[in-house]
Amino acid sequence: MPFTLHLRSRLPSAIRSLILQKKPNIRNTSSMAGELRPASLVVLPRSLAPAFERFCQVNTGPLPLLGQSEPEKWMLPPQGAISETRMGHPQFWKYEFGACTGSLASLEQYSEQLKDMVAFFLGCSFSLEEALEKAGLPRRDPAGHSQTTVPCVTHAGFCCPLVVTMRPIPKDKLEGLVRACCSLGGEQGQPVHMGDPELLGIKELSKPAYGDAMVCPPGEVPVFWPSPLTSLGAVSSCETPLAFASIPGCTVMTDLKDAKAPPGCLTPERIPEVHHISQDPLHYSIASVSASQKIRELESMIGIDPGNRGIGHLLCKDELLKASLSLSHARSVLITTGFPTHFNHEPPEETDGPPGAVALVAFLQALEKEVAIIVDQRAWNLHQKIVEDAVEQGVLKTQIPILTYQGGSVEAAQAFLCKNGDPQTPRFDHLVAIERAGRAADGNYYNARKMNIKHLVDPIDDLFLAAKKIPGISSTGVGDGGNELGMGKVKEAVRRHIRHGDVIACDVEADFAVIAGVSNWGGYALACALYILYSCAVHSQYLRKAVGPSRAPGDQAWTQALPSVIKGVAVGPAGPCVSWRLGASQLETCWLIACTLRTPQPFLGPRRMRMEEKMLGILVQHKVRSGVSGIVGMEVDGLPFHNTHAEMIQKLVDVTTAQV
Repeated sequence: MPFTLHLRSRLPSAIRSLILQKKPNIRNTSSMAGELRPASLVVLPRSLAPAFERFCQVNTGPLPLLGQSEPEKWMLPPQGAISETRMGHPQFWKYEFGACTGSLASLEQYSEQLKDMVAFFLGCSFSLEEALEKAGLPRRDPAGHSQTTVPCVTHAGFCCPLVVTMRPIPKDKLEGLVRACCSLGGEQGQPVHMGDPELLGIKELSKPAYGDAMVCPPGEVPVFWPSPLTSLGAVSSCETPLAFASIPGCTVMTDLKDAKAPPGCLTPERIPEVHHISQDPLHYSIASVSASQKIRELESMIGIDPGNRGIGHLLCKDELLKASLSLSHARSVLITTGFPTHFNHEPPEETDGPPGAVALVAFLQALEKEVAIIVDQRAWNLHQKIVEDAVEQGVLKTQIPILTYQGGSVEAAQAFLCKNGDPQTPRFDHLVAIERAGRAADGNYYNARKMNIKHLVDPIDDLFLAAKKIPGISSTGVGDGGNELGMGKVKEAVRRHIRHGDVIACDVEADFAVIAGVSNWGGYALACALYILYSCAVHSQYLRKAVGPSRAPGDQAWTQALPSVIKGVAVGPAGPCVSWRLGASQLETCWLIACTLRTPQPFLGPRRMRMEEKMLGILVQHKVRSGVSGIVGMEVDGLPFHNTHAEMIQKLVDVTTAQV
């Protein structure tokens, strides 16, 4: 590999003295800074070298491979580059069949075995102390290293959990420190977690696997970085007859550098922003400046007010960003929708809500998250048919569970949300309401015209209230008028600025309130925001805790799951024709001609109608009406799908997929 050539160029003679001598020039260097950087050693049989090299390459966060020797050619830093040595102290751990069987000051007695072994140099991270100083924080004694329950990506028998090191950081210094770390250390400088250690599976910080314990004072946030001591678990896992590794804190000084050296200055794609997304458990997330700005642009776009309802007064900055960050960390999501505003019709539901919910479901499915929908019991058959049709027409990948909840007590809500009713094991970690009727302060449910529709609504609000008291469950509400579930977060603004707001305002609060001119737009925007986050290298690395290979967005299945509409290429029997935007009447004309000609895929491109047209068409087939006009047709909230909603969807997708 290229590192070997670099070592040869620096070291004209092959030496083994650093490993073989009884007084090796190896020392504890965890607090050093300067041109020389510390590296730890792992020595393995030649037969395992290719597999361990690949294991490091797919887990570069904790195992930044700087270089490796060749058998019988120990290319190590010259002795003159080392000072303040630890003479005569144990420097290596010896492993036999996966078990650590002793410590050694040198490997001289194993000189014959070493002829058929390879030494790997692993970077011992950037200088965290230097980053602390750059962020205006005092240097601290090195912390211990804790084992997590986060698995590294397995390769050819090498498997182990991630090991991390922690520093407590004041809340107001978090972003400055993270930026300093990324500036000085590049990808290796980026933390893997900020917040509650139990989210990493660490039960007690006071009992680290290696080194001294460090306490996190009240008011400060524990911040974790990947530790190269992860390699010790890897050495154990391969169960080779003989291996060696540096004792924690004992390193070789080298001028070798990671191939992914940090740039002189960070670009907007690498500058991190830090956002608080949960208080219980404490959790912060990060995304790049460029990704955050794109999501803010989405939030601004959906915040227009086509119905002149006064929703501008409800807008809160970065709610879409925080909601999507929280959703990106979720494993299991429960989505609710359904606003029976047309109480004199059957069904009473409106076309705003289900399309946005299904668009979000489709994207979450593509991300391989668990997802379910919960609806009113009286509407279960309707939503079951809608979902079946969505699967049949390719809008959804697979069938999803459709649940109901009848309420009864706080205990009933907790039992629904948690496995065996235990708040320590929630079934869902994020609840989302999109255009879902929300309970007002008087206990009733109102449509925008102040008509009480409580008799049509099940108390799904109770789940959102219960979630507030269950650690690990976050919630998002999407609304366009203030009477939707979750809008309790902005209820005072609703009462002041929305017509009938003093009566209809929802009293139940979500953690994040996404305000949109039409609630479907909020569902589309959440899907788009997730696309942006998963395409963001900074956030992607944070999500996977720096383990596993980084992948380009083009390699991911979720890139095909964005909301979509017809872009305007007409395809006739002879092939592609002129490109135009199709209005509603044109669409119907094309469909009639297609039926007359009996062409299998006529006029609207290889996939015919795109996903969001298909979804709205499914609702129309089931006689679901537009919210404002009550019309059964291709419109939502009295606005035509084509030339209004389709254009909004396309604008959201254009911003989402635009190259920075």
